[in-house]
Formats: sequence, structure tokens, C-alpha cells
Amino acid sequence: MALKLYTYWRSSAAFRVRIALNLKGLAYESVPRHLMRDGGEQRSREYLALNPQGLVPALDHDGRLVTQSLAICEYLEEIRPEPRLLPGDAAARAQIRAMALAVACDIHPLNNLRVLQYLRGELRQEDEAVNRWARHWIGRGFEALEQWIGRHSADGLHCHGSGVTLADVFLLPQVFNARRVELDFAPYRRIKAVAAHLEALPAFDAARPERQPDAE
Repeated sequence: MALKLYTYWRSSAAFRVRIALNLKGLAYESVPRHLMRDGGEQRSREYLALNPQGLVPALDHDGRLVTQSLAICEYLEEIRPEPRLLPGDAAARAQIRAMALAVACDIHPLNNLRVLQYLRGELRQEDEAVNRWARHWIGRGFEALEQWIGRHSADGLHCHGSGVTLADVFLLPQVFNARRVELDFAPYRRIKAVAAHLEALPAFDAARPERQPDAE
């Protein structure tokens, strides 16, 4: 099995996929695409021919390309079922997916690089205004996640149940983003506790942005 991950060290979406690959024990080749250099290497003609969205991550598995972090993680779940990131019955899996989607679809799109660049460039917003925007939307999303963790975590160390699931894979990279914009974590004690536990796990630690070969 040959796996090649198109990635960027500080991309939280790529961070999710690195965690999933590590949890599954899958070796992969890291192929960095710098999102800032030369107008963004992900916008090069070569990369757009590969991935028309011009986004990272993208996973090449023996010549077959899978894009979008959630789709990639679910693909990995299918080709390497253990350890399971979507355990339990249908209701449990739906809740785990809902928590992951809350990050991928509701929180992250409002504070990803393209949006923040537009706010700074086209709308001419200062850094503090842009960071305030990011804190607002991350906080709104974290309010719901905080409650869901309270309802569905069995040990206070994981988003759902008492083991690592897809919800945890998506939560930690968003916590890293929240720290970058100096979000106050005081209202999110459950998220803070889960994040502290996950950061100490080898699969999560090895996927951290600063540990990547292209880190600056």
C-alpha cells in the first residue's frame, strides 16, 4: 500500500488526516504544498490538475486520489478498520460524525486561511479584527461541542465514549487554531480536558504542526 499525503504543516485539515493515518498505523509519504509561498503552491497548475479544488489535504493511494479531510478519514476507516474511529451502533456513529462535522463544516470554514486572507485583503480588516472574527465563530461552535462532550463522553477524556473516535481527530486541530487566535478557554473546560489528554497520545503528538518536516 503506497500512500502519499499532500499536506501543509499548519493546515488543521491536514492535521486531522495525519492523526488518522497515525492511529491506523499507516506509513505515508508527506508531500508539502506551501499555502503561502508564491501565491500558494496549492494553486499551481500542476496541483490543480491533480485536485481541482486546490486544497490540502489530498491522499494518493496507489494512484487513486481522495480529497476532503472527512472523506479521507472515512476512506481510511474502510481500508483499515482497526482501530475503529467510528465505533458503536448507528446512533453512536451518527453522533460522532455530527461532532466531527461541527468542526469541519461549521467552525473551520469560517476561520480557514482563504477566509482570513479575504478579510485582510479585500475587506481590509486589521489583524485584531480578523482574530476577533475567528474567536467569535470558534467560540460559537465550541459552545455546542462542550455540551455534547458533557452528554456523550464516558470518561471526560474523549469526545464520545471512552476511546479515541473521529470526533477527537477533528477536535484537537481546531483547538490548536483556537489557541493561535487566543481564544479564552475558560468556558470550555471539557474541551480543554479532552485536548490535554489527546495531546499526550503518540498518534496525536506526532501529527502536531511543529513536528512536520515542512514546519517553519
